[in-house]
Amino acid sequence: MTYRHSMTCYTEGIRTTAPMRWRGLDGMVSVYWDAEGQSGARGYYLSPDPRIVIFFNDVSSHIRMSNRESGFELHSRPMTRAVYVPAGMPMWTNFSAPHKFSHLDLHLHKDRVLRFLSPSVGSSAAQSALRRPVELQDVDAIGMLAGLLAGEVSAPSKHAIYAESLVGSIVTGLLDIPEPGSEQNSGRLTQGQMNKLVALMNSRGDCRLTVADMAATVGLSESWFANVFKQTTGKTPLQWQLASRIERAQKLLLEGDLSVADIAAKLGFSDQAHLTKAFRQVSGHTPAAWRRMQQVL
Repeated sequence: MTYRHSMTCYTEGIRTTAPMRWRGLDGMVSVYWDAEGQSGARGYYLSPDPRIVIFFNDVSSHIRMSNRESGFELHSRPMTRAVYVPAGMPMWTNFSAPHKFSHLDLHLHKDRVLRFLSPSVGSSAAQSALRRPVELQDVDAIGMLAGLLAGEVSAPSKHAIYAESLVGSIVTGLLDIPEPGSEQNSGRLTQGQMNKLVALMNSRGDCRLTVADMAATVGLSESWFANVFKQTTGKTPLQWQLASRIERAQKLLLEGDLSVADIAAKLGFSDQAHLTKAFRQVSGHTPAAWRRMQQVL
């Protein structure tokens, strides 16, 4: 089908170093870029369609990305070699140092991807995969496919079906498509999704996350995330987060000489009384009593 992608894009301090090359395919557009960004360069990108970005060089130490503009430093992470961005998900980027890069952008019509995936994995699994963002640093196989596709974009030499099949292989290699009977298909979070949440929690000194933060990390809506999280862990997201914060408080009680008030401040509790109440709720003891018990053991 005829497809013209549209994307809101704003950049500052980024310029192309060679003419852009692009090729329209069935329900998709492939664009190949050579560019460079200055230190402090930034960009904003929002598309009504899903898209894939694949870098041909490592940019993780030069470019950071975030899905929210406010608190960029707090919520940003290194840009990976391959990124799948679901439809309607905004992205902000920032360069920490000057850097030259090459990348391939794949703009995909949602119906075209569903038509490709659904016969093999089912409509529900395909739609679920399209809602989940993916960030991948190890791109050996996908990088090879992207290199072949970039060649066909720059200098077409074969029938369009060849380029389209390369895009299909990249999509299936990158998207988080659950196996039949997996936890994702049974309304539960996968171990990979839980690992992402634990890593995000560990990256925050105070272990504080909003449900929106957690849902966005695994590519689900807040309401759906809260439901499957409870089925997976037996706890609500906030109960799980509180247990993690108390576990961090227990480590601090054992490892140093911080006062309970200092630990409360470090972990984002409003005051010592707030921490004491939460600590007793989770462990059955006050922080001071728990510390004394551990010292005796």
